[in-house]
Amino acid sequence: MTPTWVRLAELLAAVLFILALKGLSSPKTARRGNLLGAAGAAIATAVAFFYGQEFFGGPVQHLPEILIAIAIGSIIGWIAAKRVQMTQMPQMVALFNGVGGGAAAVISVIEFLSAGNEETVAMLTATIFTVVVGSVSFTGSLLTFAKLQELMTSRPVVIPLGRFITIGVAVGTVATAVLLVLNPTNTLLVLLLGLSLVLGILLVLPVGGADVPIVISLLNAFTGLSVAASGYVLGNVLLIVAGTLVGASGTLLTRMMAQAMGRPLTNTLFGAFTAKASTSTASAEDRPVKSASPEDVAIMLAYARKVIIVPGYGLAVAQAQNTIRELVELLVAKGIEVDYAIHPVAGRMPGHMNVLLAEANVPYDQLKEMDEINPEFPATDVALVVGANDVVNPAARDDKTAPIYGMPILNVDQAQQVVFLKRSMRPGFAGIENEVLFDPKTSLLFGDAKDSLTKVVGSLKTL
Repeated sequence: MTPTWVRLAELLAAVLFILALKGLSSPKTARRGNLLGAAGAAIATAVAFFYGQEFFGGPVQHLPEILIAIAIGSIIGWIAAKRVQMTQMPQMVALFNGVGGGAAAVISVIEFLSAGNEETVAMLTATIFTVVVGSVSFTGSLLTFAKLQELMTSRPVVIPLGRFITIGVAVGTVATAVLLVLNPTNTLLVLLLGLSLVLGILLVLPVGGADVPIVISLLNAFTGLSVAASGYVLGNVLLIVAGTLVGASGTLLTRMMAQAMGRPLTNTLFGAFTAKASTSTASAEDRPVKSASPEDVAIMLAYARKVIIVPGYGLAVAQAQNTIRELVELLVAKGIEVDYAIHPVAGRMPGHMNVLLAEANVPYDQLKEMDEINPEFPATDVALVVGANDVVNPAARDDKTAPIYGMPILNVDQAQQVVFLKRSMRPGFAGIENEVLFDPKTSLLFGDAKDSLTKVVGSLKTL
């Protein structure tokens, strides 16, 4: 019989996991939520370690190896947390998520090999489910990491007959899983593992860069489900609780992100198979744009009555959040009304811009969500776009051939004047041109966002 103290510790860890998710729902409480989740994980690990859960038929074995693995993992996690930039956080999430799914799959493979034909149908089904979902999450997450890290192209990769190959592999995976339940053999297990790993790759290959964060969230939900299933296999209540929480929250986040992108999840995953090529043939080099100097931008801002700042991934890359806050403080001191327009998927993950600006102590009341700020653009004198592109691209409204068509955007093209801070004329993450750049009322200030903003702040102080 399980001791009372173990049950109480498991209950405490489960409560901490739930409170952690609640805290992570807002930038104001995200740090506390993260600490609560870490505390819950520490308690769960300590209980399993000291109580000696009989995972493999006995108390904890191979103690030196376990301690070495914990030390190595802790060191890697600490270094990653210290060194990874905010702009690289989505990549780290994808990588860690893949490791979680892979670990669940490996544990289930070991459980299958050690149990032989002694498992019940329910246990065998849960084991096989974990192998499939964990493997899909593993290879899929590694591929999303490669896309975000630009180790490969971020554009959709459509292989010949890709749709039919993906369907065939998916059907083969399900069929092999059913056969494995009916006739548990190591040969079928190896085949199932291989098909599942390939399926994860095939599902992510046709996803374009702008949609990769949605897939990360979906794969995160997959990992949660695989962990919950492995908890059932191992008889560990906390794994079931934690996995269910991750699966449910990942599913909800995926749904919210798909809504923010303005199209169903099926379009995100399989839209590249049916997408039509864009009819636009003119390149950015063939079309004139209006460049501006920092002094020009400073004058434009100084004589405005209302300014809206649209932060994007370029702001995060340049680490210019403190500089943009200084600029806004100068404008507010001159009596100018200033707000930040936050798109739900600005940056690379939901909440990316909120966290980045919170680091610079930007007041929360200046941050306005898309639905709240969009009606204000027609009455805005200057919309200052810092490193954003796809979330302000009118092609999402007007061009049915665009990969982002249907995604709700920030309507900066309705402002009286638009200023873009860009490094170059390179398209955004979705790989398409933004017509606002060529609008006569748009001015472009080229260069690193932090350097450009610093010069604008310097000029503004002299006015």
